[in-house]
Amino acid sequence: MLYLCAMKTLTFESTTTPHLDLHAKAIVSRLQAAGFTAYYAGGCVRDALRGAPVKDIDIATSATPDEVAALFPAQSIGVGKSFGVMLVVIEGLSFDVATFRTDGGYQDGRHPESIQFDSAEHDAQRRDFTVNALFYDPLAEQLIDFVGGEEDLAKGVLRTVGDPLRRFQEDRLRMLRAIRFATVCGWTIAPETWTALCHEAPAISCVSMERIHTEFIRTLCEARVPSEAMNAFYASGLLAHFFPEVALLKGCLQDPVWHPEGDVWQHTLRMLDAIPLPRDPLLVWSVVLHDIGKPKTLEVSTKPDGSPWYRTPGHAHVGAFMAEAILTRFKASRATLQAVSTAVKHHMHFIEFPKMRTSTQRRFLGRETIAMELELHRLDCLSSHSNLNLYEAVKAALATYANEAVLPPAVITGKLLLKLGYTAGPKLGHRLKDFYTRQLEGATAAALLRAALLSAPGGTRKHPKRIAFVYGPEKPFLLRDVWEQLCQHPHWEVTLLVEAGVPWDEPYRPDRKILRQVGDCAGNVEPFDYAGYDYVCVGETPIL
Repeated sequence: MLYLCAMKTLTFESTTTPHLDLHAKAIVSRLQAAGFTAYYAGGCVRDALRGAPVKDIDIATSATPDEVAALFPAQSIGVGKSFGVMLVVIEGLSFDVATFRTDGGYQDGRHPESIQFDSAEHDAQRRDFTVNALFYDPLAEQLIDFVGGEEDLAKGVLRTVGDPLRRFQEDRLRMLRAIRFATVCGWTIAPETWTALCHEAPAISCVSMERIHTEFIRTLCEARVPSEAMNAFYASGLLAHFFPEVALLKGCLQDPVWHPEGDVWQHTLRMLDAIPLPRDPLLVWSVVLHDIGKPKTLEVSTKPDGSPWYRTPGHAHVGAFMAEAILTRFKASRATLQAVSTAVKHHMHFIEFPKMRTSTQRRFLGRETIAMELELHRLDCLSSHSNLNLYEAVKAALATYANEAVLPPAVITGKLLLKLGYTAGPKLGHRLKDFYTRQLEGATAAALLRAALLSAPGGTRKHPKRIAFVYGPEKPFLLRDVWEQLCQHPHWEVTLLVEAGVPWDEPYRPDRKILRQVGDCAGNVEPFDYAGYDYVCVGETPIL
């Protein structure tokens, strides 16, 4: 049944891909010139009717894959040829060119067992939603509507094509897509479509977690109001089947003094709605999971005034472990898992920031995820008690390191300590941590080297460590006191290398080995050979 075949000028503008419409129109023109029917199809027509920018343009045609390949011999790739889909590439832009088809049975709840090439009308009737089953002829500027999609779009209604139960049973992912389309576009899901979606919700488990992950996070990133999407996921029953941990946030009570907004579910939804556009998927995941440990750690007692006291001790630590398990289940990337679990683990540490030592603060501020963690903290505060004092304090502290690294390279390294005679093992790790803490607290390089040298075991009496100090015109002898002390140590063989041009008139002492650089009559000098030393110290700079 043809609902509409009307003249309509549509604009297929893309904010990211120049000449997208131009090249797509060229493909349609070549197909039509060869005697085939060819239209723009699906989402691009839907978005053009909405006045929204299009991301890509798919083309549906009566030409078979072989006929498409014959028309575009150097530009076509049979990436989905078994499903009637060819990829046509023009100047680096890829277009799906699909043959009109009908689908056979769907045994796995995702993919048809077979396909059969068919007409444009039957192709429209196999699609998911009426708003996605529209065609457009860009040459004749005609909208072709076999399913009433234009009227549904005008009314803001999302409706399946034909029997909604059948559509969802064919492809279970369509249940998540229904909520995404509705919340992104601001549409209402038709009553019969919603009833079928709720009925089939338990079957979402047959869809791979990768596909669920993609749809879920895309929905929360793109929805006009993310809380509407979360409420739809919950009300439909979908959330309980693919994300039961977050469904438990509903009804998990909190202390109203700190959380006047309500339970953890309401708190999380308020945070999602407050995320600035464009929403970062890592931040969205961090918001969803930051309090995921609260239901497991909830303790209810009574305050002195008789009111209930809701506490969740250790929920951030528990939540970090849960976040890792959840993101692993969702097949998230390792980078996503690490960033989000770190943000969850540390989201309660902001309260300790004013009491931290300088070194601890710098380690806190120096994490790779600190920008996201700071934004998570801001959203957390705004969505509960609204006190941003800690946020401002941490932000100000970060600003003080605008011109230097919060976590600079370590002056004292493991390689250096081993050269000085320290033994490899756990104690070495503790020493390195202690030296770096002192560095972060403001200790100079000279002070750190002095401490490392004076506490180093050196070698043995039979095999002392060989160390040289260089003293030159531009190399101040900053560690003279260390040189003097090590000269008395039996486990060190110490040499002072005095460069040319530096006076050294101190009297000779047998316990101090001093080599002086001299030049020829032309002023040329031979450089010192450092090869025989375990460690050479030039000012504050070690040469290993």
